Amino acid sequence: MLRKIVAALILVPLAALIVAFAVANRQNVTVSLDPFNSNEPAASVALPLFVLVIVLLIAGVVIGGIAAWLRQSKWRRTARRLDRELDELRVEFDGLKRTGEAPNFPEADPPPRLKLRPPVR
Repeated sequence: MLRKIVAALILVPLAALIVAFAVANRQNVTVSLDPFNSNEPAASVALPLFVLVIVLLIAGVVIGGIAAWLRQSKWRRTARRLDRELDELRVEFDGLKRTGEAPNFPEADPPPRLKLRPPVR
């Protein structure tokens, strides 16, 4: 419930700003894709300024989302590997529980203690 109230408190003023921006910027602008001829461009489109800005914002969000998704691929791969290992360990544990055997863990020496020098005053 609180999340819906906070979302409404953020989204309603944001929507009002977007509508006000759209109303204030209705004039047409020409977007040219021809860098060599600015007087008679071969590829151009005329559209309202607010449409251009909103389309560019959406494209920026999509490109940023794709970049973040690609950056996190290492973590997703690690999570999948750990999930597989966890499933294998659960199957092994259930098998040991059914047979009543105690797990046979190898004896391991504890790691050496860290030795720190006393602080210098």
